[in-house]
Amino acid sequence: MTLNDQPSGLPSMHATTILMVRKGNRVVIGGDGQVSLGPTVVKGNARKVRRLAKGNVIGGFAGATADAFTLFERLEAKLEQYPEQLTRACVELTKDWRTDRYLRRLEAMMLVADKNVSLLLSGSGDVLEPEDGIMAIGSGGNYALSAARALADTDFDAEEIVRRSMKIAADICVYTNHNLVLEAIDL
Repeated sequence: MTLNDQPSGLPSMHATTILMVRKGNRVVIGGDGQVSLGPTVVKGNARKVRRLAKGNVIGGFAGATADAFTLFERLEAKLEQYPEQLTRACVELTKDWRTDRYLRRLEAMMLVADKNVSLLLSGSGDVLEPEDGIMAIGSGGNYALSAARALADTDFDAEEIVRRSMKIAADICVYTNHNLVLEAIDL
């Protein structure tokens, strides 16, 4: 079995690259548009970064698209239940994700942010806040994360750091392309 194969023998969807940078007066999440099935690019302009909670929250996902949409819908519901409490909504979502039989099978990760906090969510129960305001997920995540950390001490703002770091990731990772979607929130 190769790394691209599921136990069923079918090729798996490869993740993507999602990068979040909080610097100065902005938080920015950027994501590429590539969707790969095994060694094949299926789509090059997918939109994996979006606004939630009437535009007050931004998020990006890596992993299975349908699973991520399900999680975004669940997060929207939690944000309605706990308005302006992103951390609490994420903790409640992650609890459900770990304990619900259906949700437990979802294969995705999410980065979300509002004016106050940036978080990574995973199906293993993680709700993590970066200590330096920078986080990345997906196949090219480590490339983008490294580039962003290297650029963090420059005069570049959050958006420019995301743009440059995502370009570096796309130049290195075969599962990441140059079709960039950005969402930002002013702090």
